[in-house]
Amino acid sequence: MDLLIVEALEPELMAWLSARYELRFAPELAFDRIGFREALEDARAAIVPASVAVDAQTLRVAPDLRAIGRVSAGIENIDLDACARSGVEVVRSQNATAAAEAEFMIGALLALMRRTAPSIEGLPVTRELGSARVGLIGMTPPARVMSQLLGAFGARVVGYDPGLHASDPVWSRWRVESVGLRELFETCDALCVQLGYFSRWRGLLGDRWLPHGKPQQVMVSISHSGLFDESALAAALNGGPMAAAWLDSVEPGMLDEGRPLATAPNLQVTPRLASTTRESRLRSAWVVVQRIDELLSRPRGERAFSSTTSPGALPDRPGDLVSS
Repeated sequence: MDLLIVEALEPELMAWLSARYELRFAPELAFDRIGFREALEDARAAIVPASVAVDAQTLRVAPDLRAIGRVSAGIENIDLDACARSGVEVVRSQNATAAAEAEFMIGALLALMRRTAPSIEGLPVTRELGSARVGLIGMTPPARVMSQLLGAFGARVVGYDPGLHASDPVWSRWRVESVGLRELFETCDALCVQLGYFSRWRGLLGDRWLPHGKPQQVMVSISHSGLFDESALAAALNGGPMAAAWLDSVEPGMLDEGRPLATAPNLQVTPRLASTTRESRLRSAWVVVQRIDELLSRPRGERAFSSTTSPGALPDRPGDLVSS
């Protein structure tokens, strides 16, 4: 079998792939870990949804596997190190969802600042986005679109990225002022978090920064919730400087009874809606399937490009590939 497809794709994509490869379409395996591993044994590539984890044990049963594709959501439950050791490329498109994610964050900011979000109550007088100072945490593709949209509103935009030096030309190219994280928290009326998640950054946004936010600050995050220290965020919302927050990606169990954020006031949570639009999904899917087509058409071990992508070298075209 050439390709195992666990995530439903649009009919035109399925037709394009079936004309080229032997396929197995098995969406029922999305929540069947044992069945997924068995199906993967003779696959050369697979396209899997966010519910499917890929770890070293899974890869050991798939000696012919060359690529794992993910059309939607992140790759937090894919072991990138194990994939690299096994010669398996993780294929996704980061830029294809940038416009959708930026639009979502703008809408969420407006909802928080105008008190129209369903769970937001008792905030002070509403504010205009055009008069706000907005801090971008993470110079990923959505941040570029955000800087353009916020500029159109008239907002002043500053940013911080732990992997990007203040002298990098990406700051001036994207028209974002580089500042330290402490200054960003202390001076911004609103924060937008779109930083990519790495285990070394777990809890990055915690007691060192959150208590020092500007009074009545609001925040929208489409990043993995592991970037936040739960207790520090709950304290910032409960009597601290943060008036309201919107998280679009929350780890399982993070809101369970007894956890710090379970009773946090003025917290809005959505289930990964930022990147979910018809247009962004189709763009992303085409990028993923075309890259998998390239990999399956090429002798094993031959690569067309380096898979290392740094924030300062992000491609300019929406839909460009991010491959790990």
